[in-house]
Amino acid sequence: MAGRGNGKASSKRAVSRSAKAGLQFPVGRIARYLKKGKYAERVGAGAPVYLAAVLEYLTAEVLELAGNAAREHGKRRIVPRHIQLAVRNDEELGKLLGEVTIAFGGALPHIQPELLPKKCKAAGEPMGELD
Repeated sequence: MAGRGNGKASSKRAVSRSAKAGLQFPVGRIARYLKKGKYAERVGAGAPVYLAAVLEYLTAEVLELAGNAAREHGKRRIVPRHIQLAVRNDEELGKLLGEVTIAFGGALPHIQPELLPKKCKAAGEPMGELD
């Protein structure tokens, strides 16, 4: 008998490439985008798996830092402001997303030291105030 198996119905379920790789991000969708985007004539089998893993790692890193920022502000929900604070306060993510504008992210709180009032050594009061 030429063919597959022993004639019984196949009971194997389809397993996604994301599940095989142990990822949450969709490997198949990323493969489709790589092919459709014409980044290269051919796309290897490992490229979308690797890219999905990198994207998942970066997302987890940003969400962890943003969750910490939300918790520091007493919030249970992450908003764009928390993502902005997380990205800009992390050196490596700040470098990666340096030219990126996060909508409704606001600005980092920072006051130039030159603009702060100078302390008087004797009285402990700011200089420049008139009585």
